Amino acid sequence: MPAPPSSSATLTAEHHPATRYGPALTLLASLFFMWGFITVINNTLLPHLRSVFELNYTQTTLIESVWFIAYFVASIPSAKLIERVGYQKSLVIGLLVMAAGSLGMMLAASLPSYGVTLAMLFVIASGITLLQVAANPYVVVVGKPETASSRLNLVQAMNSAGTMLAPLFGAYLILGRSKGGTAAAGTVLTEAERIADAQSVILPYALVAVVLVVLAIVIARFPLPAMGSATARLAREERKKHSLWSHRNLVFGIPAIFIYLIAEIGVANLFVNFVSQPNIANLTHEHAGRYLTFLWGGMMVGRFVGSAIMQKVDAGKVLAAFATGAFIVMIVTVLSDGPVAMWSLILVGLFHSIMFPTIFSLGIRGLGPLTEEGSGLLIMAIAGGSLVVVQGWLADNYGLQTSFLLTAVCELYILFYALWGSRPTHVLPDQHLE
Repeated sequence: MPAPPSSSATLTAEHHPATRYGPALTLLASLFFMWGFITVINNTLLPHLRSVFELNYTQTTLIESVWFIAYFVASIPSAKLIERVGYQKSLVIGLLVMAAGSLGMMLAASLPSYGVTLAMLFVIASGITLLQVAANPYVVVVGKPETASSRLNLVQAMNSAGTMLAPLFGAYLILGRSKGGTAAAGTVLTEAERIADAQSVILPYALVAVVLVVLAIVIARFPLPAMGSATARLAREERKKHSLWSHRNLVFGIPAIFIYLIAEIGVANLFVNFVSQPNIANLTHEHAGRYLTFLWGGMMVGRFVGSAIMQKVDAGKVLAAFATGAFIVMIVTVLSDGPVAMWSLILVGLFHSIMFPTIFSLGIRGLGPLTEEGSGLLIMAIAGGSLVVVQGWLADNYGLQTSFLLTAVCELYILFYALWGSRPTHVLPDQHLE
Protein backbone atom coordinates (compact mmCIF):
# COMPACT_ATOMS: atom_id res chain seq x y z
CA MET A 1 0.00 0.00 0.00
CA PRO A 2 1.17 3.60 -0.44
CA ALA A 3 3.28 5.10 2.31
CA PRO A 4 2.04 8.17 4.17
CA PRO A 5 3.48 11.51 3.11
CA SER A 6 6.73 12.58 4.69
CA SER A 7 8.27 15.97 5.18
CA SER A 8 10.97 15.25 2.62
CA ALA A 9 8.78 13.81 -0.14
CA THR A 10 5.11 14.35 -0.78
CA LEU A 11 4.41 12.25 -3.86
CA THR A 12 1.77 9.59 -3.15
CA ALA A 13 -0.47 7.35 -5.20
CA GLU A 14 -3.40 9.54 -4.31
CA HIS A 15 -1.86 12.56 -6.03
CA HIS A 16 -0.08 10.74 -8.86
CA PRO A 17 -1.81 7.63 -10.17
CA ALA A 18 0.19 4.83 -11.76
CA THR A 19 -0.52 6.04 -15.27
CA ARG A 20 1.72 9.06 -14.58
CA TYR A 21 4.71 6.75 -14.24
CA GLY A 22 4.50 5.26 -17.74
CA PRO A 23 6.50 8.02 -19.47
CA ALA A 24 9.03 8.07 -16.63
CA LEU A 25 9.60 4.32 -16.86
CA THR A 26 9.93 4.58 -20.63
CA LEU A 27 12.64 7.21 -20.24
CA LEU A 28 14.37 5.16 -17.56
CA ALA A 29 14.37 2.23 -19.96
CA SER A 30 16.66 4.30 -22.20
CA LEU A 31 19.12 4.56 -19.29
CA PHE A 32 19.02 0.79 -18.81
CA PHE A 33 19.75 0.46 -22.53
CA MET A 34 22.73 2.82 -22.45
CA TRP A 35 24.50 1.38 -19.43
CA GLY A 36 24.00 -2.13 -20.82
CA PHE A 37 25.40 -0.98 -24.16
CA ILE A 38 28.47 0.68 -22.67
CA THR A 39 29.20 -2.19 -20.27
CA VAL A 40 29.18 -4.76 -23.04
CA ILE A 41 31.42 -2.72 -25.32
CA ASN A 42 34.05 -3.97 -22.86
CA ASN A 43 33.53 -7.53 -24.16
CA THR A 44 34.93 -6.51 -27.55
CA LEU A 45 37.31 -3.96 -26.03
CA LEU A 46 39.11 -6.51 -23.86
CA PRO A 47 40.41 -8.82 -26.61
CA HIS A 48 41.33 -5.65 -28.52
CA LEU A 49 43.34 -4.26 -25.59
CA ARG A 50 44.88 -7.67 -24.99
CA SER A 51 46.58 -7.51 -28.39
CA VAL A 52 47.36 -3.77 -28.22
CA PHE A 53 49.11 -3.98 -24.84
CA GLU A 54 50.20 -7.64 -25.12
CA LEU A 55 48.35 -8.67 -21.95
CA ASN A 56 47.91 -12.12 -20.45
CA TYR A 57 44.45 -13.27 -19.29
CA THR A 58 45.04 -12.05 -15.74
CA GLN A 59 45.94 -8.55 -16.93
CA THR A 60 43.03 -8.56 -19.38
CA THR A 61 40.43 -9.46 -16.77
CA LEU A 62 42.00 -6.93 -14.39
CA ILE A 63 40.57 -4.26 -16.72
CA GLU A 64 37.07 -5.55 -15.99
CA SER A 65 37.91 -5.88 -12.30
CA VAL A 66 38.68 -2.15 -12.15
CA TRP A 67 35.30 -1.52 -13.81
CA PHE A 68 33.41 -3.40 -11.11
CA ILE A 69 35.49 -2.11 -8.21
CA ALA A 70 33.86 1.21 -9.11
CA TYR A 71 30.50 -0.22 -8.00
CA PHE A 72 31.91 -0.90 -4.54
CA VAL A 73 33.64 2.48 -4.26
CA ALA A 74 30.92 4.65 -5.78
CA SER A 75 27.69 3.12 -4.41
CA ILE A 76 27.64 4.86 -1.02
CA PRO A 77 28.74 8.26 -2.41
CA SER A 78 26.03 7.83 -5.07
CA ALA A 79 23.37 7.27 -2.42
CA LYS A 80 24.60 10.36 -0.54
CA LEU A 81 24.50 12.42 -3.73
CA ILE A 82 20.94 11.33 -4.48
CA GLU A 83 19.93 12.29 -0.96
CA ARG A 84 21.60 15.70 -1.34
CA VAL A 85 20.66 16.86 -4.85
CA GLY A 86 17.70 14.65 -5.70
CA TYR A 87 16.92 11.85 -8.08
CA GLN A 88 16.70 13.73 -11.38
CA LYS A 89 19.87 15.80 -10.98
CA SER A 90 21.76 12.66 -9.96
CA LEU A 91 20.73 10.95 -13.19
CA VAL A 92 22.01 13.91 -15.19
CA ILE A 93 25.29 13.94 -13.25
CA GLY A 94 25.70 10.20 -13.80
CA LEU A 95 25.28 10.59 -17.56
CA LEU A 96 27.75 13.48 -17.69
CA VAL A 97 30.32 11.51 -15.67
CA MET A 98 29.97 8.66 -18.17
CA ALA A 99 30.41 11.13 -21.05
CA ALA A 100 33.58 12.51 -19.42
CA GLY A 101 34.97 9.00 -19.07
CA SER A 102 34.20 8.28 -22.73
CA LEU A 103 36.12 11.38 -23.76
CA GLY A 104 38.94 10.19 -21.51
CA MET A 105 39.01 6.89 -23.40
CA MET A 106 39.76 8.90 -26.53
CA LEU A 107 42.77 10.39 -24.72
CA ALA A 108 43.90 6.93 -23.58
CA ALA A 109 43.72 5.68 -27.18
CA SER A 110 45.71 8.63 -28.47
CA LEU A 111 48.64 8.06 -26.10
CA PRO A 112 48.12 4.95 -25.95
CA SER A 113 48.18 4.16 -22.22
CA TYR A 114 47.06 1.07 -20.29
CA GLY A 115 46.96 3.07 -17.02
CA VAL A 116 44.82 5.88 -18.44
CA THR A 117 42.50 3.27 -19.97
CA LEU A 118 41.98 1.71 -16.52
CA ALA A 119 41.30 5.13 -14.96
CA MET A 120 38.77 6.18 -17.61
CA LEU A 121 36.89 2.88 -17.43
CA PHE A 122 36.66 3.45 -13.66
CA VAL A 123 35.13 6.90 -14.30
CA ILE A 124 32.55 5.51 -16.74
CA ALA A 125 31.62 2.71 -14.31
CA SER A 126 31.20 5.25 -11.48
CA GLY A 127 28.65 7.11 -13.57
CA ILE A 128 26.79 3.88 -14.29
CA THR A 129 26.80 3.07 -10.55
CA LEU A 130 24.99 6.33 -9.84
CA LEU A 131 22.35 5.45 -12.42
CA GLN A 132 21.97 1.93 -11.00
CA VAL A 133 21.56 3.10 -7.40
CA ALA A 134 18.70 5.37 -8.47
CA ALA A 135 16.92 3.51 -11.26
CA ASN A 136 16.61 -0.08 -9.96
CA PRO A 137 14.73 0.69 -6.72
CA TYR A 138 12.56 3.23 -8.58
CA VAL A 139 11.26 0.51 -10.90
CA VAL A 140 10.72 -1.89 -8.00
CA VAL A 141 8.59 0.48 -5.88
CA VAL A 142 6.28 1.55 -8.73
CA GLY A 143 3.41 -0.94 -8.75
CA LYS A 144 2.30 -4.01 -6.88
CA PRO A 145 4.91 -5.80 -4.71
CA GLU A 146 4.01 -9.24 -6.07
CA THR A 147 4.88 -8.19 -9.63
CA ALA A 148 8.08 -6.31 -8.76
CA SER A 149 10.29 -9.07 -10.21
CA SER A 150 8.24 -9.13 -13.40
CA ARG A 151 8.38 -5.34 -13.74
CA LEU A 152 12.13 -5.10 -13.19
CA ASN A 153 12.77 -7.97 -15.62
CA LEU A 154 10.71 -6.15 -18.25
CA VAL A 155 12.67 -2.91 -17.93
CA GLN A 156 15.95 -4.83 -17.70
CA ALA A 157 15.07 -6.33 -21.09
CA MET A 158 15.96 -2.91 -22.50
CA ASN A 159 19.31 -3.28 -20.78
CA SER A 160 19.69 -6.55 -22.66
CA ALA A 161 18.74 -4.84 -25.92
CA GLY A 162 21.74 -2.58 -25.35
CA THR A 163 23.99 -5.53 -24.54
CA MET A 164 22.78 -7.32 -27.69
CA LEU A 165 23.60 -4.41 -30.01
CA ALA A 166 26.90 -3.43 -28.38
CA PRO A 167 28.88 -6.43 -29.74
CA LEU A 168 27.87 -5.54 -33.30
CA PHE A 169 28.93 -1.94 -32.67
CA GLY A 170 32.20 -3.02 -31.09
CA ALA A 171 32.95 -5.74 -33.64
CA TYR A 172 32.46 -3.34 -36.54
CA LEU A 173 33.99 -0.11 -35.18
CA ILE A 174 36.71 -1.55 -32.93
CA LEU A 175 37.67 -5.12 -33.92
CA GLY A 176 36.72 -4.73 -37.58
CA ARG A 177 38.90 -1.61 -37.95
CA SER A 178 41.98 -3.06 -36.25
CA LYS A 179 44.73 -5.41 -37.35
CA GLY A 180 44.44 -7.49 -34.17
CA GLY A 181 40.70 -7.90 -34.64
CA THR A 182 40.87 -9.15 -38.23
CA ALA A 183 44.04 -11.25 -38.02
CA ALA A 184 44.12 -14.94 -37.19
CA ALA A 185 44.30 -15.89 -33.52
CA GLY A 186 47.87 -15.74 -32.16
CA THR A 187 49.11 -13.14 -34.65
CA VAL A 188 51.83 -10.92 -33.13
CA LEU A 189 51.44 -7.22 -34.02
CA THR A 190 54.26 -4.82 -34.81
CA GLU A 191 54.69 -1.66 -32.73
CA ALA A 192 53.15 0.48 -35.50
CA GLU A 193 50.17 -1.88 -35.83
CA ARG A 194 49.53 -1.80 -32.08
CA ILE A 195 49.52 2.02 -32.03
CA ALA A 196 47.15 2.13 -35.00
CA ASP A 197 44.87 -0.44 -33.35
CA ALA A 198 44.78 1.56 -30.11
CA GLN A 199 43.46 4.60 -31.99
CA SER A 200 40.58 2.61 -33.48
CA VAL A 201 38.54 3.17 -30.29
CA ILE A 202 38.50 6.96 -30.68
CA LEU A 203 35.48 7.10 -33.02
CA PRO A 204 33.28 4.66 -31.05
CA TYR A 205 33.78 6.48 -27.76
CA ALA A 206 33.26 9.87 -29.41
CA LEU A 207 29.85 8.65 -30.63
CA VAL A 208 29.02 7.28 -27.16
CA ALA A 209 29.95 10.60 -25.50
CA VAL A 210 27.64 12.54 -27.83
CA VAL A 211 24.69 10.24 -27.13
CA LEU A 212 25.25 10.46 -23.36
CA VAL A 213 25.29 14.27 -23.41
CA VAL A 214 22.09 14.38 -25.48
CA LEU A 215 20.40 11.96 -23.09
CA ALA A 216 21.53 14.06 -20.10
CA ILE A 217 19.88 17.12 -21.65
CA VAL A 218 16.65 15.19 -22.23
CA ILE A 219 16.60 13.89 -18.63
CA ALA A 220 17.29 17.39 -17.27
CA ARG A 221 14.29 18.84 -19.13
CA PHE A 222 11.88 15.95 -18.48
CA PRO A 223 9.18 16.37 -15.77
CA LEU A 224 10.29 13.27 -13.89
CA PRO A 225 8.11 12.39 -10.85
CA ALA A 226 9.83 12.32 -7.47
CA MET A 227 10.57 8.97 -5.86
CA GLY A 228 8.08 9.80 -3.13
CA SER A 229 7.77 8.68 0.46
CA ALA A 230 7.96 5.02 -0.54
CA THR A 231 11.74 5.10 -0.22
CA ALA A 232 12.06 7.73 2.51
CA ARG A 233 14.29 6.74 5.42
CA LEU A 234 12.76 6.10 8.82
CA ALA A 235 13.23 8.71 11.51
CA ARG A 236 16.42 8.07 13.47
CA GLU A 237 14.71 6.77 16.60
CA GLU A 238 12.27 4.61 14.61
CA ARG A 239 15.11 3.25 12.50
CA LYS A 240 16.83 1.84 15.60
CA LYS A 241 13.94 -0.60 16.03
CA HIS A 242 14.72 -2.37 12.76
CA SER A 243 17.74 -4.20 11.36
CA LEU A 244 18.52 -4.98 7.75
CA TRP A 245 20.41 -8.05 8.91
CA SER A 246 17.27 -9.71 10.27
CA HIS A 247 16.03 -10.15 6.70
CA ARG A 248 17.31 -13.46 5.36
CA ASN A 249 16.44 -12.64 1.75
CA LEU A 250 18.71 -9.57 1.89
CA VAL A 251 21.53 -11.24 3.83
CA PHE A 252 21.79 -14.07 1.30
CA GLY A 253 20.81 -11.80 -1.60
CA ILE A 254 23.92 -9.62 -1.29
CA PRO A 255 26.32 -12.54 -1.94
CA ALA A 256 23.90 -13.85 -4.59
CA ILE A 257 24.32 -10.63 -6.61
CA PHE A 258 28.07 -10.69 -5.95
CA ILE A 259 28.45 -14.30 -7.11
CA TYR A 260 26.12 -13.92 -10.07
CA LEU A 261 28.24 -11.06 -11.41
CA ILE A 262 31.33 -13.28 -11.31
CA ALA A 263 29.47 -15.76 -13.51
CA GLU A 264 27.97 -13.28 -15.97
CA ILE A 265 31.08 -11.16 -16.46
CA GLY A 266 33.41 -14.14 -16.67
CA VAL A 267 31.39 -15.64 -19.52
CA ALA A 268 31.02 -12.36 -21.40
CA ASN A 269 34.62 -11.22 -21.08
CA LEU A 270 36.25 -14.48 -22.09
CA PHE A 271 33.69 -15.41 -24.73
CA VAL A 272 35.59 -13.98 -27.73
CA ASN A 273 38.88 -15.60 -26.71
CA PHE A 274 37.12 -18.92 -26.02
CA VAL A 275 35.24 -19.31 -29.31
CA SER A 276 38.28 -18.08 -31.28
CA GLN A 277 40.26 -21.16 -30.21
CA PRO A 278 41.00 -23.71 -32.97
CA ASN A 279 39.26 -26.55 -31.08
CA ILE A 280 36.08 -24.51 -30.54
CA ALA A 281 35.07 -22.37 -33.56
CA ASN A 282 38.45 -21.21 -34.94
CA LEU A 283 37.20 -17.66 -35.65
CA THR A 284 38.91 -14.29 -35.81
CA HIS A 285 38.15 -11.97 -32.90
CA GLU A 286 35.98 -9.85 -35.20
CA HIS A 287 33.74 -12.77 -36.18
CA ALA A 288 33.71 -14.17 -32.63
CA GLY A 289 32.58 -10.74 -31.38
CA ARG A 290 29.52 -10.96 -33.59
CA TYR A 291 28.44 -14.16 -31.85
CA LEU A 292 28.25 -12.17 -28.61
CA THR A 293 25.03 -10.78 -30.07
CA PHE A 294 23.44 -14.20 -29.60
CA LEU A 295 24.64 -14.41 -25.99
CA TRP A 296 23.14 -11.03 -25.07
CA GLY A 297 20.13 -11.55 -27.33
CA GLY A 298 19.35 -14.66 -25.29
CA MET A 299 19.38 -12.49 -22.17
CA MET A 300 16.88 -10.09 -23.73
CA VAL A 301 14.54 -12.88 -24.81
CA GLY A 302 14.85 -14.56 -21.42
CA ARG A 303 13.87 -11.39 -19.59
CA PHE A 304 10.75 -10.86 -21.71
CA VAL A 305 9.78 -14.51 -21.25
CA GLY A 306 10.67 -14.48 -17.56
CA SER A 307 8.66 -11.32 -17.00
CA ALA A 308 5.59 -12.99 -18.50
CA ILE A 309 6.07 -16.22 -16.54
CA MET A 310 6.48 -14.38 -13.23
CA GLN A 311 3.07 -12.79 -13.66
CA LYS A 312 1.69 -16.23 -12.70
CA VAL A 313 4.57 -18.25 -11.21
CA ASP A 314 6.52 -17.46 -8.04
CA ALA A 315 9.75 -15.64 -8.88
CA GLY A 316 11.82 -17.93 -6.62
CA LYS A 317 10.69 -21.04 -8.52
CA VAL A 318 11.49 -19.43 -11.87
CA LEU A 319 14.94 -18.43 -10.61
CA ALA A 320 15.60 -22.00 -9.45
CA ALA A 321 14.70 -23.40 -12.88
CA PHE A 322 16.96 -20.92 -14.68
CA ALA A 323 19.88 -21.58 -12.28
CA THR A 324 19.58 -25.32 -12.94
CA GLY A 325 19.65 -24.74 -16.68
CA ALA A 326 22.70 -22.48 -16.38
CA PHE A 327 24.61 -25.10 -14.38
CA ILE A 328 23.89 -27.79 -16.98
CA VAL A 329 25.03 -25.75 -20.00
CA MET A 330 28.23 -24.65 -18.23
CA ILE A 331 29.16 -28.27 -17.54
CA VAL A 332 28.54 -29.03 -21.22
CA THR A 333 30.82 -26.09 -22.15
CA VAL A 334 33.65 -27.46 -20.03
CA LEU A 335 33.37 -31.08 -21.19
CA SER A 336 32.76 -30.61 -24.94
CA ASP A 337 34.42 -28.86 -27.86
CA GLY A 338 33.59 -27.51 -31.32
CA PRO A 339 30.15 -25.99 -32.04
CA VAL A 340 28.59 -27.77 -29.04
CA ALA A 341 30.88 -25.93 -26.61
CA MET A 342 30.32 -22.59 -28.35
CA TRP A 343 26.52 -22.82 -28.45
CA SER A 344 26.25 -24.13 -24.89
CA LEU A 345 28.19 -21.06 -23.74
CA ILE A 346 25.88 -18.86 -25.81
CA LEU A 347 22.86 -20.56 -24.26
CA VAL A 348 23.92 -19.59 -20.74
CA GLY A 349 22.86 -16.04 -21.65
CA LEU A 350 19.25 -17.22 -21.79
CA PHE A 351 19.49 -18.75 -18.33
CA HIS A 352 21.39 -15.78 -16.85
CA SER A 353 18.75 -13.38 -18.16
CA ILE A 354 16.43 -13.12 -15.17
CA MET A 355 19.01 -13.58 -12.45
CA PHE A 356 20.06 -10.03 -11.59
CA PRO A 357 16.61 -8.37 -11.64
CA THR A 358 14.98 -11.33 -9.88
CA ILE A 359 17.63 -11.59 -7.15
CA PHE A 360 17.42 -7.81 -6.68
CA SER A 361 13.64 -7.75 -6.28
CA LEU A 362 13.65 -10.83 -4.02
CA GLY A 363 16.44 -9.29 -1.96
CA ILE A 364 14.46 -6.16 -1.06
CA ARG A 365 11.13 -7.96 -0.65
CA GLY A 366 9.58 -7.26 2.72
CA LEU A 367 12.07 -4.53 3.66
CA GLY A 368 9.34 -1.88 3.72
CA PRO A 369 10.83 1.50 4.65
CA LEU A 370 14.30 -0.08 4.71
CA THR A 371 14.12 -0.67 0.95
CA GLU A 372 16.42 2.22 0.06
CA GLU A 373 19.24 1.00 2.29
CA GLY A 374 18.84 -2.60 1.16
CA SER A 375 18.93 -1.49 -2.47
CA GLY A 376 22.21 0.34 -1.90
CA LEU A 377 23.83 -2.79 -0.45
CA LEU A 378 22.65 -4.91 -3.37
CA ILE A 379 24.06 -2.42 -5.87
CA MET A 380 27.38 -2.48 -4.00
CA ALA A 381 27.41 -6.25 -4.50
CA ILE A 382 27.73 -5.69 -8.25
CA ALA A 383 31.41 -5.29 -7.34
CA GLY A 384 31.48 -9.09 -7.56
CA GLY A 385 32.25 -8.58 -11.22
CA SER A 386 35.72 -7.43 -10.15
CA LEU A 387 36.57 -11.00 -9.13
CA VAL A 388 36.47 -12.05 -12.78
CA VAL A 389 40.24 -11.70 -12.40
CA VAL A 390 40.06 -15.02 -10.52
CA GLN A 391 38.77 -16.69 -13.68
CA GLY A 392 41.54 -14.99 -15.63
CA TRP A 393 44.07 -16.54 -13.24
CA LEU A 394 42.41 -19.95 -13.61
CA ALA A 395 42.54 -19.58 -17.41
CA ASP A 396 46.25 -18.75 -17.32
CA ASN A 397 47.13 -21.63 -15.01
CA TYR A 398 44.63 -24.40 -15.83
CA GLY A 399 43.25 -23.53 -19.27
CA LEU A 400 40.52 -21.23 -20.53
CA GLN A 401 37.92 -23.97 -20.91
CA THR A 402 38.54 -25.41 -17.45
CA SER A 403 38.13 -21.93 -15.93
CA PHE A 404 34.40 -22.07 -16.69
CA LEU A 405 34.00 -24.55 -13.82
CA LEU A 406 34.03 -21.43 -11.63
CA THR A 407 30.90 -20.26 -13.45
CA ALA A 408 29.19 -23.61 -12.84
CA VAL A 409 29.90 -23.35 -9.09
CA CYS A 410 28.39 -19.84 -9.06
CA GLU A 411 25.16 -21.21 -10.55
CA LEU A 412 24.83 -23.61 -7.61
CA TYR A 413 24.76 -20.73 -5.11
CA ILE A 414 22.03 -19.01 -7.14
CA LEU A 415 20.04 -22.25 -6.96
CA PHE A 416 20.47 -22.31 -3.16
CA TYR A 417 19.28 -18.72 -2.94
CA ALA A 418 16.24 -19.40 -5.09
CA LEU A 419 15.16 -22.45 -3.08
CA TRP A 420 15.86 -21.22 0.48
CA GLY A 421 17.86 -18.02 0.87
CA SER A 422 15.29 -15.79 -0.82
CA ARG A 423 12.49 -16.60 1.63
CA PRO A 424 11.76 -13.35 3.51
CA THR A 425 11.87 -13.10 7.31
CA HIS A 426 10.64 -10.29 9.60
CA VAL A 427 8.55 -8.88 6.75
CA LEU A 428 7.75 -5.17 7.11
CA PRO A 429 4.74 -3.45 5.49
CA ASP A 430 5.32 -2.92 1.77
CA GLN A 431 5.71 0.67 0.66
CA HIS A 432 5.22 0.46 -3.08
CA LEU A 433 3.71 3.23 -5.15
CA GLU A 434 0.48 2.04 -6.73
